[in-house]
Amino acid sequence: MLDTLKAANKLVGLKQSHRALRDGRVTRAFLAEDAEEKIARPFVEACAFGKVELIRVESMALLGEACGLDVGAAVAVILK
Repeated sequence: MLDTLKAANKLVGLKQSHRALRDGRVTRAFLAEDAEEKIARPFVEACAFGKVELIRVESMALLGEACGLDVGAAVAVILK
């Protein structure tokens, strides 16, 4: 599932991802299990409100790597 992130049209990071969720531009969302609660809770709620599939990833390091980054990422989304 994470393989799709490298080549997909995506956004990484909370602010951009949350904005895309609000705008209805997201097909799938990813959340790192070790993301801070203050980040995770509103993101999970936004995904539920927008009826977007949410995939939980083991760690921020793994999600960042899947996105092609050298740093960790708490959230990422695939755009329509």
